[in-house]
Amino acid sequence: MIKVTLVKSGIGKNRKIRDTLKGLGLTRLNKTVELKNTPAIRGMINKVSFLVKID
Repeated sequence: MIKVTLVKSGIGKNRKIRDTLKGLGLTRLNKTVELKNTPAIRGMINKVSFLVKID
C-alpha cells in the first residue's frame, strides 16, 4: 500500500491533472489516501507527482 498526500492545489491546472487527482481520491489539501501499489496507480501518481507527497 502507498500513502499519498495532496500538498499543492489542483486549481489552475489542466483538466487531465484535476481528473487524475479526483481519480486518486485527493479532493482537499493535506488529504491522505492509502492506495494499492499497482502499475495504474503508480502511473497516476507519477502524473501528479509535483502536487503530492508519497509516504
